[in-house]
Amino acid sequence: MKYQVKRKKSKTVGEDVVQYPKWKHPGGKLRELGPTALTTEELLAILISTGYKGKTALEVSKEILAKHNSLDSLSHQPLAALLSVKGLGDVKIIRIAAALELGRRTAEEILKNHGKKK
Repeated sequence: MKYQVKRKKSKTVGEDVVQYPKWKHPGGKLRELGPTALTTEELLAILISTGYKGKTALEVSKEILAKHNSLDSLSHQPLAALLSVKGLGDVKIIRIAAALELGRRTAEEILKNHGKKK
């Protein structure tokens, strides 16, 4: 697993102190901070779960979003279009499609109920 390493000067010794990220996977970050603290890439990485040799789930999610530019664009792609992304198979694509549909239905329900609350 790749880590982003932050270095800062130690005030007592003058040496660099290496700090590793607190979470190895975005799921831990979500558990601790809640879903609003995560980026779209991190949320998608949770759905993807694992990457493949040489690429983490987060890197795969960034590739997907870069290729499709937005969640809206991604949500209008046929499922087969996602098969071109290395690291995505049927199960991961179905998870993504289900999550996008849940989001669409949630937005539809909110818009429908918004008019009733006036």
